[in-house]
Amino acid sequence: MTRCKGMKQTQDRTHVLLLTPLLLAALAAQARTGASDAGPDRARTDESRTAAYFDRIADRPPQLRMFLQAMPKGGDLHNHASGSVYAEDYLRWAAEQGYCVAADSHRIVRPPCEVPASVAARDLAGKDYAAYSRAIDALSMRNATLPDFDRFFASFDGFRAVSTGDAGRVIAAARELAADDNLAYLELMSMPRSAQVVLDAAKAGDQDGGDLDALAAALAPLLPAAVAEARAELDRDEAAFAASHACASATPKPACAVEVRYQIPAVRHRTPAQAFAAMAFGFALVEADPRWVGVNIVGPEHHPVAQRDYGLHMRMFAYLKQRHPTVPLSLHAGEQTLGLVAPRELRYHVRDAVGVAGARRIGHGVDIAYETDAVALLERMARERIAVEINLSSNAAILGVQGAQHPLHAYLAAGVPVVLATDDQGVLRSDMTHEYQRAVKEQGLRYAQLKRIARDSLEYAFLSGASLWAERAGGARVAACARSRESADAACARFLQGSDKARQQWRLEQDFARFERGYR
Repeated sequence: MTRCKGMKQTQDRTHVLLLTPLLLAALAAQARTGASDAGPDRARTDESRTAAYFDRIADRPPQLRMFLQAMPKGGDLHNHASGSVYAEDYLRWAAEQGYCVAADSHRIVRPPCEVPASVAARDLAGKDYAAYSRAIDALSMRNATLPDFDRFFASFDGFRAVSTGDAGRVIAAARELAADDNLAYLELMSMPRSAQVVLDAAKAGDQDGGDLDALAAALAPLLPAAVAEARAELDRDEAAFAASHACASATPKPACAVEVRYQIPAVRHRTPAQAFAAMAFGFALVEADPRWVGVNIVGPEHHPVAQRDYGLHMRMFAYLKQRHPTVPLSLHAGEQTLGLVAPRELRYHVRDAVGVAGARRIGHGVDIAYETDAVALLERMARERIAVEINLSSNAAILGVQGAQHPLHAYLAAGVPVVLATDDQGVLRSDMTHEYQRAVKEQGLRYAQLKRIARDSLEYAFLSGASLWAERAGGARVAACARSRESADAACARFLQGSDKARQQWRLEQDFARFERGYR
């Protein structure tokens, strides 16, 4: 990964000087011997120098972009796998697979390609750039007049034909983007193909979701086989990824180092029975395989079916949580604003996601200021450490909520844990570095706050095992690692070996130490 090393600071000077080979060797030797472990004061000095440099370049977008690109960012906890892929990749995959592009909607469609209704995707890029460009616009928010929630959600229909057929390729692309962005961990929302048999069965049963016991009993015989096939699917996809990226070789590609876990997304504007079936499948899969770590609910929250069934969905989650108490929930809630929906719909979505469903994280949470007794709700979220996944580009593009109108600072002021996330970076034409840059430019965040956010992205990740931190991320470490800094002693090594979460947090701290040494 790219690192800015040896940043020498003078008044109004921002160019980069490379560390000398001798200094690099000395630092490496120091890390090997553990001599640096005795230097928390030095680490704080490195951090303060890095923060001082950040302050000098915070209003200079090119320098800020370079700084943030190199900065370790921990994890992306709110990432829809199919929306993470850029339109150019989807069009390339469509061309390779013989798919077509519709002449009217510019969506990717399955063959046969019949002129004038559709044209072969392989003919666009080289023969008709204008049509190729229109297709990119149709598959993303490029050149959209913002905000435009209808166009955003319609983009997914544009590439669904190719994205649903190759989940492994979609996940690989997301990992590659994360590696480029100095992310070490992803939680991807992705529904395995094997879930379809459970969803189809729900179509044939009681559609109103009035009897959850009956729904659960009808689905129970189908879940073991569907879960087993989902695990086999992921085994195949991960093996293909490892082979294509040389992950087992001496020179693995950077994406191999990105740790991935998965959430199951239930679509909120389907029938209640289908929404419940997706949830039940997700709870069963999370219990069966540690690679799946949570269940979510997705789709336009302002959709009339989603509005009608919101309370029912929260009760469904509570019902399943009672039977599967160890399965964590990260729920899209409060992704709406005044004008998009009637005021009454802004009063309870975050509240019920927390209080009824038992969500451990909230996705978006934009309508928090409109919630009934919002101050008490914020106090509860702070007290119970219920983190909020902030999606700045998404909220601006879909809802038109940005700048001072965004509730990011309300959450920070209340002490609610906050993480930055990409949501759908391919559709939004963004990346995680851009989300951090927006946080600086539009929200006025400084280096210490960004570092806290990066640490919290792992603290509140649904990774298994105990945290590296005794209380809050960035504070005192657990007793086993209290004496360890840049190298782990025997007790700390044993602790790290037993915790996926702590290993990722340890890795982030090492990355921050290297990053900040570059600004001496």
